[in-house]
Amino acid sequence: MARTHSSTAQGADVCAATLNRREFVRRAGMGVAAAATCALLVDRTPAAAATAGPDDEAAGILIDLTRCTGCNSCALACKVANYMPNPETPPQELSSSALSYVSLEQDASGASFHVKRQCMHCLHPACVSACTVGALRKSAEGAVVYDSDKCIGCRYCQYACPFGVPTYDWDNPLGLIHKCQMCFQRTAHGEEPACIAACPNGALRFGRRGDLLVQARARIRTQPERYADHIYGEHEAGGTSVLYLSPVPFDQLRFPVLSDRTVSHDAEAVMKMTPAVALTVASLATGLHLMLRRCHQHDATQSECSNDEEV
Repeated sequence: MARTHSSTAQGADVCAATLNRREFVRRAGMGVAAAATCALLVDRTPAAAATAGPDDEAAGILIDLTRCTGCNSCALACKVANYMPNPETPPQELSSSALSYVSLEQDASGASFHVKRQCMHCLHPACVSACTVGALRKSAEGAVVYDSDKCIGCRYCQYACPFGVPTYDWDNPLGLIHKCQMCFQRTAHGEEPACIAACPNGALRFGRRGDLLVQARARIRTQPERYADHIYGEHEAGGTSVLYLSPVPFDQLRFPVLSDRTVSHDAEAVMKMTPAVALTVASLATGLHLMLRRCHQHDATQSECSNDEEV
């Protein structure tokens, strides 16, 4: 019996040691995650893309919120052009069945404004940097386009986008991403994007980004009482191909407040760290598995010895 008690105590010691190892593994995993987060926060060195000048030759869209009446002609035309369901129903959000929509916002005074929402087609898109399989790319024409044949449904692009644009099709077993592609099929044949062609109020303009910036500055300069002195997208996140003019500050209309630093830098940092983090986590998980297996084998051996002694 003394031997049995001794064996049981040894098993308890091994299990206790394993529990201590578990705590070590848990804390080590937390440390890896914290290190990754700190690296993103501390590493503020501008990426090479951030030093490049804005691509003003590429196509862009200028959206003048002072002219938008919320008719939803743009959103409905987008549905038709992209073969989306319910083309007669104005969408209320971005989804797998709506690549753009018009939201109703209120400023600090309570005044209402209509805001067309869609992909911003960043000059240095974070979604492209985060995509592991090249399903997203920034075209030379200016649009950020998507190749569903390459997509694996990882949704990294969703996490990377500062504007919350890419949507995930949860009803599709393949789990594909959806986003505005600036009607690149139409523009390749010299046509305007469907939303621009459908706007009856001149709230949307399509052209070279550089030309649109000149027009936007001219409107602000000649009608300062009508516009806030800010072209949203000129510098935000390193610049976007979709630009906005507004009568009120953009933060009052739920536009994200972003610096002129490219968001793609952080996405690239995460992607570079992913293999090291994954390898560390895998090593810790393997070590934990081996320790638990050893503990179970030891307990089984001690149980067999105890049975033999009793017999």
